[in-house]
Amino acid sequence: MTATTTAPLAATPARTVRQPSARLRAWATRAPLLPALVFMIVVTQLPFVATLVISFFDWNALYPKARHFTGLDNYREVLTDADLRHSVWTTVLLTAGVVLASLVLGLVLALLLDRRFRGRGIVRTLLIAPFLVVPVAAALLWKHVLYNPEYGLFNGLLHYVGGPQPDWVSRTPLLAVEASLVWQWTPFMMLILLAGLQSRDQQQIEAARVDGASDWQIFRHLTLPHLRRYLELGALLGSIYIVQNFDAVFTITSGGLGTANLPYTVYQSFYQAHENGLASAAGVLVVIGSIVIATFALRVVSSLFREEVSRA
Repeated sequence: MTATTTAPLAATPARTVRQPSARLRAWATRAPLLPALVFMIVVTQLPFVATLVISFFDWNALYPKARHFTGLDNYREVLTDADLRHSVWTTVLLTAGVVLASLVLGLVLALLLDRRFRGRGIVRTLLIAPFLVVPVAAALLWKHVLYNPEYGLFNGLLHYVGGPQPDWVSRTPLLAVEASLVWQWTPFMMLILLAGLQSRDQQQIEAARVDGASDWQIFRHLTLPHLRRYLELGALLGSIYIVQNFDAVFTITSGGLGTANLPYTVYQSFYQAHENGLASAAGVLVVIGSIVIATFALRVVSSLFREEVSRA
């Protein structure tokens, strides 16, 4: 027999797998968000930059060749003009009144819905419904179905009991606008405060009851301090919207009878007076005010998240 020897196989070198760098992985995770980011910049930021540029010009659309750079003159006119200052004051009154009233009513409804009773789910759904109505449709509902002096529901009820038949919009114009906005924004406040009520420490409340605390004492010393952040969040988010509200003022009063707020004044300056520069300056001030309020709102939200994480 002849011994056969097999030559040893040459060892194949191990392949080195190159791992992607951290920067490449970061771009891979962010790439799906780029289309949304580009869309947001094109739709929101570029028009705002254009508005900011136009606000420094004396620019009337009827005389496009007469436009010229004026610096901060448009902003000075917005802050010193009597009509514009009145619109700013109207915006403050409208925002404060709607936010405070909707917060109080939302708190009352949240306290009622926090209790267990038959049909609670149906009641919650019905109470949330006003917030889901389109703002223009809600304003039209209040103007024609409720406020109309001839066939409105309010005057119909007053006629049934022999009461007067007032013209609600002409007699109390600002209150008429505020009532429609309160009706629409109370469910939003109710949802925020109801979430705050359901995040309370139930053991602490039971211990207070065992110690003989009344419902009012529990609400004053335990529930209300716990809801402080939620009240702040509701007030800030509501203020962001009400400051920019246009639908209710335009639909119910058309800006008349002293109800023209700053967004409606911007509309008048741009579409009726064709003062592009002045309207742009007023719009920039509205955006700056909204950004300031939104900054506080984001801080409140982040503090709520930190509290929930620390509690968990």
